[in-house]
Amino acid sequence: MRKILETLRLREQLGFTKRQIANTIKASPTTVSDYLRRAEIAGLTYANGLEIGHEALERRLFPLQTHSAIKRPHPDWAHIHTELKRKHVTMDLLWREYKQAHSDGLEYSTFCEHYRKWVGKLNVSMRQHHAPADKLFVDYAGTTIDVVDGATGEVRHAQLFVAVLGASNYTFAEATWTQSIADWVGSHVRALNFFGGSPRCVVPDNLRSGVTRAVFFEPTINETYADWARHYGIAILPARVRKPKDKAKVEGAVLIAERWIIAALRNEKFFSLNALNRTIATLLASLNTRPFKKMPGSRHSAFASLDKPELLPLPSQPYEFADWQKRRVGIDYHVEVDGHYYSVPYQHAKEEVLVRIGEKTVEAYLKGKRIASHLRKHSKARHTTASEHMPANHKAIADWTPAKFRIQAQKIGPCTLAVVEQQLNTRKYPEQAYRSCVGILRHINTHGKEALEQACELALQINSANYRSISSILKTGKAKATEPQSQQALLPEHHSNVRGADYYH
Repeated sequence: MRKILETLRLREQLGFTKRQIANTIKASPTTVSDYLRRAEIAGLTYANGLEIGHEALERRLFPLQTHSAIKRPHPDWAHIHTELKRKHVTMDLLWREYKQAHSDGLEYSTFCEHYRKWVGKLNVSMRQHHAPADKLFVDYAGTTIDVVDGATGEVRHAQLFVAVLGASNYTFAEATWTQSIADWVGSHVRALNFFGGSPRCVVPDNLRSGVTRAVFFEPTINETYADWARHYGIAILPARVRKPKDKAKVEGAVLIAERWIIAALRNEKFFSLNALNRTIATLLASLNTRPFKKMPGSRHSAFASLDKPELLPLPSQPYEFADWQKRRVGIDYHVEVDGHYYSVPYQHAKEEVLVRIGEKTVEAYLKGKRIASHLRKHSKARHTTASEHMPANHKAIADWTPAKFRIQAQKIGPCTLAVVEQQLNTRKYPEQAYRSCVGILRHINTHGKEALEQACELALQINSANYRSISSILKTGKAKATEPQSQQALLPEHHSNVRGADYYH
């Protein structure tokens, strides 16, 4: 109204033109013309305007606008609030649809202003706008539930896990014994099965099981939790430290769960976790179908219309829980998991790797790349070694077996086989004779089969069938020297040069 009074003053007292007035009050000449026209119709002057005040002046100058504003129809703000959660829906689109139904309705700026006032009356969690199936908020309730061991009477305190979808407030809850990483991830898997699909993001509080390092700029996600998220194609967005609005949705859901579940069970006694979860499921169904107080519908109806159509499909196989641990590879290129040793490529000996320990498999990763995978074994102090992980010289040793040595020796001759058998049978463990057998059989490469067989025969005769004696026989040629003697023709018993025993009597 001050601009209108200034327009009248400049026109009446100073005789300004409309353009001069427009430049002075920073308005368009058209607006100035409209002010002067309305003042003329109402019969108002600058002096009258000062006397009657701003409110009366507005009623005199804009009677139809003030009257029609009171009667203009308002939309269903709860419906507008719900529609805004849908993908690609904007305030401008909703206003245009409203104007099509009510041509005399609110203008866009007034429409937005009334909506903001209406939203301001909602609680914080309902006020926030979340796209359908975009975010799942997860946390544990601060209060536990007592479960009595029927056999011992011991009372255990069960934790209450709560998950809520941002757009519909559809809620999942279950009891677990602990807040450990196994229970934490297991609850997430069951929550997604409950919803029947995956959201795009999960917003956890900075629980140690999920976030190992709660840094503002770059929080560190637990590797098992990150592995679960990769399996379902989900992003993890930890709530910022000391930023309660980041988790207002789940804080509200936790509060409601505490009132509708924990408080409702305060006089109940449970003797197993399964019995507790069956009762929680019943209360949860009641919570999700309870009508909203300030909005139409319920959590279940909002979920059916908003979140459910937009959820990502679940993978064909549910996530198999696996623990991730850092391990240092030993000098023998094996890593230890629960007392069993698994091989990795020998080039990575002494390096630090990340080991994924699943129910059925053990996998080793280095710099994000899998370098080894084995079926999980539970035997202690045993080794599982893949031949491709071994260096060439170790592969040859790995192929040594008693049967293989016997086959090679038999191809050379019976004396060589007898020597090998003696080596294998005279040791407490056959493995202790492997090196001797390898050394003996390798002589075939430098001396040939016949020489080795003859050396083994002589070694057996002198009762020294070992690697050192056979090597010495072959080196000195003793086996060859004895060969002619053993093969020379025997002299006849009766000969003129043979005197016999009677000669000396």
